[in-house]
Amino acid sequence: MPPPSPTYDEFYRNFRWDVPAQFNIGIAACDRWAEREPDRLAIIAAHPDGRTQDISYGWLRQTSNRLANALTAHGIRRGDRVAILLPQSPEVAAIHIAIYKLGGIALPLATLFGVEAISYRLQNSGAKAVITNAQGLAKIAAVRDELPDLELILSVDGPDLGALGFRETLARASTDYTPQPTAADDPAMIIYTSGTTGQPKGAVHAHRVLLGHLPGIETHHEFFPQPGDRIWTPADWAWAGGLLNVLLPGLYHGVPVVARRFDRFDPEEAFALMARYEVRNAFIPPTALRMLRSAPSPQGRHAINLRTVGSGGEMLGAETYEWAKSALGLVINEFYGQTECNLVLSSCAALGVSKPGAIGKPVPGHEVAVIRPDGTRAAVGETGQIAMRRPDPVMFLEYWGRPEATREKFIGDWMTTGDQGVMDEDGYYRFVGRDDDVITSAGYRIGPGEIEDCLIKHPAVALAAAIGKPDPVRTEIVKAFVVLKAGRTPSDALAADIQAFVRTRLSAHEYPREVAFIDEMPMTTTGKVIRRLLRARG
Repeated sequence: MPPPSPTYDEFYRNFRWDVPAQFNIGIAACDRWAEREPDRLAIIAAHPDGRTQDISYGWLRQTSNRLANALTAHGIRRGDRVAILLPQSPEVAAIHIAIYKLGGIALPLATLFGVEAISYRLQNSGAKAVITNAQGLAKIAAVRDELPDLELILSVDGPDLGALGFRETLARASTDYTPQPTAADDPAMIIYTSGTTGQPKGAVHAHRVLLGHLPGIETHHEFFPQPGDRIWTPADWAWAGGLLNVLLPGLYHGVPVVARRFDRFDPEEAFALMARYEVRNAFIPPTALRMLRSAPSPQGRHAINLRTVGSGGEMLGAETYEWAKSALGLVINEFYGQTECNLVLSSCAALGVSKPGAIGKPVPGHEVAVIRPDGTRAAVGETGQIAMRRPDPVMFLEYWGRPEATREKFIGDWMTTGDQGVMDEDGYYRFVGRDDDVITSAGYRIGPGEIEDCLIKHPAVALAAAIGKPDPVRTEIVKAFVVLKAGRTPSDALAADIQAFVRTRLSAHEYPREVAFIDEMPMTTTGKVIRRLLRARG
C-alpha cells in the first residue's frame, strides 16, 4: 500500500499491485518472520478456562514443519486437499501454514457443521486427510463409509475412532522442512460458499489471495498495521472473513492475533476479552455487533481501547453504526466482498470515507461497478448487480469441479455477485439485498436491510430479519421475524406496535404486514441470517 494520502481519490489512484510470480502463503505468513524474529509474538490463545498461551513465530514454524513432514510421510502430496475441522486455536494456524508449505490445498470446515454438511464437502473436494478434535471425529466416524478418498485422520484430542493422535504424530517428525515452491496462481485453499440454493460450491483460491486481501484490510483498519495493533474476530477461522480478514493478514503483518473459541457468541465475554487482551483491531460481523448493542454498555465496566472495527458479511445499518460511535468511541468501517472475491469495497473513516448505511467505495486495486443484466454499467442511483472486473488477485480461480458454474459467474469480464446494489452521486455503494432476498411487493422492490435496521431500533427488539412471503394480491408481503430483548413478552399488541413503528419510520409499502416472534434467529456459522429457513416457516 502507498503511504496514507490526503484524499481517497489519491489513495485509490496511486495504488499499484506488485504480485510476484512465486508466492507461498505459509512462507509469507510464518517463515519470513520466524527466520528473523523466532520469538516474535504471533498468536495469543485465550482459553475458556482463563489460561493464556503466547505463541511465537518460531513455534508456528517448527509445528508446521513437523506437520508438513508427517503429512508427506503419509502420502499427502502437492495438490491434495487437507480438511481442517477445528475451532480457533494455534494449531489451526500451524495446520494452514503446513498445508501451504507442502503445496497442498487447505479445506477449512466450520465446527458447527452437521454430519451431512461435513460429508458433502469432504466428498466433493476428494479430501485425502482431515485434522480435527474429538467432537469433529465423532461426526466424521458417522459418515466414514461415504468417504473413499479419505486416507488420514488426525485428532488433536489423541488417537480414537480410526484417527491418529495429532501431537503423537508430530512428535515423531522432524522440525526441518524445505517448503515446496509455489506460483502465486497455484491453488491454496477451497472455501465453500454458504449457497442460497442447491449444494454449496467450493471456491478455489490461489496463494495470491492473501496479497489480494491486504489493501482491503489496510483500508478498513485505517493503514494497518500501526504500532500496538492487535487483532481479533469472533468469526470462525473456517470462514473467509475469519481466515483471510484476520488470521492470515495478522500473521503476514506481524500483528498478534487473539484466538478464542466461542461455542456461542456471548456479548459480555466479547467485551471482557477485548479489554483483557488489549485488542486494538476487530472484525465483528453485523449480527454480533447488534448483539453487543443489546447488551449493557461496556463503558465503566471494561477498559476497551479499540482503534478500528471493520464489519461486513451482511448489512450493518445506520442504527448500529451510530451506536458504535457512543459505545465504542469509533466509526465502524463497513466493507463488502464475497467468498469468491472478498474485500473489494470498504469504508475508511481516516480518509473521510464513511456514510451511514453505505458499504464504502472501491478498495485500491479493485474495479467494482453496479451493472445491468447485459453487463453495462448502471447509472448513478440505478439499482443493479454489484460486480468486480477480472483479473484481480483476490478473485477465485474456479468452482471446484464446476466449470459451468464458474462460467455462469461472469458476464464478460465482470464477476457477478447476485447482490443488488446502487452507487450514489458521491461514489458510495449501498447494498440493497441478495437477488433472492429482494422482496417484490405491489410493484415495489424492497431490500430487507433497511427494514431490519428500522426494526432493531424498536426498544423491544434484539434481532430481526425480513423476508418476502407470497401473497396473491401484492406478489409478496413483508414478514418480520423478531427476537425480543430479555424481559419482553410476545403479544398481538406488541406486534401491532412494531408494525406501526416501522410504518411511520419507513413507508406504508415497507412495513411488515406480519410479525412472528421467535426464540432464536437461524444464522450461518458466518453470522448471516438464513432467510431460506425463515421462508420455510411461511
